Amino acid sequence: MQATAYTYDSQTRSGSVLLDDGTPVDFGAPAFDAGGLRLLRPGQRVRIETEGEGGARRITLVTLQTF
Repeated sequence: MQATAYTYDSQTRSGSVLLDDGTPVDFGAPAFDAGGLRLLRPGQRVRIETEGEGGARRITLVTLQTF
């Protein structure tokens, strides 16, 4: 699934993304670390993997979107 980076805190390696419908979804350090990124800037397109549905949805991976 694709999204847009919305926030990122380099100290905690956590942040949030906006899904294409505008829904914000938070991610933690484990999801950021799983993607192998060093930095994330707001506005960057990312690829995410999630598990769960609705309010229980959580991001398990954040990485840069490549074409």
